[in-house]
Amino acid sequence: MLNEEQEKFVFVINHDSDIPKYQQLVNGINNAIAENILQKGDLLPSVNAICKENQLSRDTVFKAYTILKDQNVIDSVPNKGYYVSGETRKVLLVLDTFKAYKEVLYHSFVNNLPDNVITDVQFHHYNIDVFKTIINNSVGKYYKYVVMNFDHKEVSPTLSAISNDKLLLIDWNIHVKKENNYVFQDFGKAFYNSLKEAVDLFKKYKNIQFIYPDYTNHPKETLESFKKFCADFHFKYEIITDSKKFNIEKGIAYISVSDRVLGDFLEQCKEKDLEPGTDVGFLSYNETPMKKFIYKGISVVSTDFKEMGTKAAAFITTDETVQEYIATSLTIRESL
Repeated sequence: MLNEEQEKFVFVINHDSDIPKYQQLVNGINNAIAENILQKGDLLPSVNAICKENQLSRDTVFKAYTILKDQNVIDSVPNKGYYVSGETRKVLLVLDTFKAYKEVLYHSFVNNLPDNVITDVQFHHYNIDVFKTIINNSVGKYYKYVVMNFDHKEVSPTLSAISNDKLLLIDWNIHVKKENNYVFQDFGKAFYNSLKEAVDLFKKYKNIQFIYPDYTNHPKETLESFKKFCADFHFKYEIITDSKKFNIEKGIAYISVSDRVLGDFLEQCKEKDLEPGTDVGFLSYNETPMKKFIYKGISVVSTDFKEMGTKAAAFITTDETVQEYIATSLTIRESL
């Protein structure tokens, strides 16, 4: 299909695939560039050559080349044909859901990547079927993969289709192999240590309630650390899993992993004329850009999602093994 100089790259169409043929061509060229099989300045096969070798219409090939030109991946010269104009590399970022603190991670990630790296973002929503579809449809199409892990036995087997040197797991250490690259936060001991820093503030209250709604996917090891903290420092406590039973009372401090609960808390404070930080306390999990401005400021325990994004970007730009934990810290504001 290619001239002698370009025999290093051969494109093969899969006529039985659900992926459109033009997209297969786009993916094939992007992947060849990511793998350094094709480099800047290399000529690409002519439209006629691809059509002849793969039984494709000219419209299909032109569509693929037009997409690649729009992405500044390739360009063309009259009477000479198409060539690689840039060293664009595509990476896949798979997150659980898009929340405010994930936005911080995302922007940190993309802002620390070179201009020639394109990031595709997808969300699994803790649904294993969605997760498997995302991964299975992406294998071989990206230079590297950054994936937010979750608790399901099929996650690790699904990810085994990706070469370990191309895969970075982020956020949660679960179903992880010793050889995996990762950038994690600690949901256990680090949370316990953060609570210890606030022990004098919690002593203002007669009870601590941890609101852990049934709908949350937050790691349960956080609950175990909370129980240990309360036992070690002799606090009365309760764990509320039914968010409908969340009814605030004067003299109680609340901890929550859900921002929906935070909204409910502030609404009830207004209705019952209770002052956060004085009549009732609140500690929220996961920092967001707005929590310092909400009411008089919401106290938070959180990892540094900006640093997590920066570390993930470093994995893309280097060939080094990455196995790191990002610190979790407590930020005291007036709500506690």
